[in-house]
Amino acid sequence: MTANRILLVGEKETFLIKVLSKKISDANIGVTFAEWDVDVINSNWEGTTLVTMYLDNGVRPPSKILRFLQDRMLEEGTMMILVGENDDVNYVKDNFPKELIYKVFLRPMDNNEYINTVKDMFMKVATGEFRKSILVVDDDPNYLSLVREWLKDTYKVSMVNSGMQAIKWLAKNKADLILLDHEMPVTTGPQVLEMLRADEDTKKIPVIFLTGKSDKESVMAVVALKPEGYFLKTIERKELLEKLDIFFKTRK
Repeated sequence: MTANRILLVGEKETFLIKVLSKKISDANIGVTFAEWDVDVINSNWEGTTLVTMYLDNGVRPPSKILRFLQDRMLEEGTMMILVGENDDVNYVKDNFPKELIYKVFLRPMDNNEYINTVKDMFMKVATGEFRKSILVVDDDPNYLSLVREWLKDTYKVSMVNSGMQAIKWLAKNKADLILLDHEMPVTTGPQVLEMLRADEDTKKIPVIFLTGKSDKESVMAVVALKPEGYFLKTIERKELLEKLDIFFKTRK
């Protein structure tokens, strides 16, 4: 198992940052400091589990640093803890994707609370709590099991074998993506999509159709329903994982 490691970034390594670094090290967590320089951050990135941005003396990170961190964190699936005074923290929050900020600590910060927060986050990462949730809807139990086996190490995967079960599941649970069989008995994929789009709670959940038909007419019929995409059921594991990875990164 890869050890957890914090990349602590700031304008310069001040006394307060050194104190925080020691506190992190004393908690048996790896930590490296990097100043606000793209090359320095990039060269120290390997193994980073969490970024902590420490804002000190009212100095704010350059926009190019925020853009670089955003791109790298999205690529690596990393999150950030922000530390600073209110105005400086709000500046970063206004110029950075909110979904990448795990928690904000206003100065003066309780270092013990910070360490407990970090440990809690690492525990959630280890148990897969931050993984994207995918609901797979298909009436073929063998195909459901196959897709689950392919995706389970990367995503939180739930499965149902009918359109109505999908609707009931979504009434109590949330999904970041629905992989929906196009050809199902009783309630078809298109009918399920129509119901999802008509409900305020589910209308924004992205849907990608699964279809076993690759002829032009069938594919055009699927595309006409305006899902976020479609996958042929002949797709291989590697290609499916690659396409899902691209999908989630693009949506961010």
